[in-house]
Amino acid sequence: MHRTVTIIRRTIRAALAATRPLRYTALSGEIAALVATGRLVRTGDLLDRLGADLPDGQRSWFGRHVAKAYRAAHGGADAIRVWAQHRTTGRWIHVHAYAPADPALFAGLASYGRTRHLASTDLELAA
Repeated sequence: MHRTVTIIRRTIRAALAATRPLRYTALSGEIAALVATGRLVRTGDLLDRLGADLPDGQRSWFGRHVAKAYRAAHGGADAIRVWAQHRTTGRWIHVHAYAPADPALFAGLASYGRTRHLASTDLELAA
């Protein structure tokens, strides 16, 4: 019994000493690893790859359009969520992550007025 208590105390002490990024990465687990390797993308990552320089408020609206399209395609289910550090404030936030070729990403591009031009360009390049 004493050995178990000692192990628990050491674990708690180690967890309290961990840095905030490490704690949030541990909370996200395998999902964070998939985002880091590019197997899953966040909406902000997609906008960065497409070169869309939108302010934070418009980026969040784009994310809402993508989430709505994802829910419509998957019977009301939400996408996988991951903890990520906000790009300007540095706060840790919970955001959705999608497969890189998920149709909801392109539906979100087409449905949001500020990114509609990116969807038409991508569709022209794909054709």
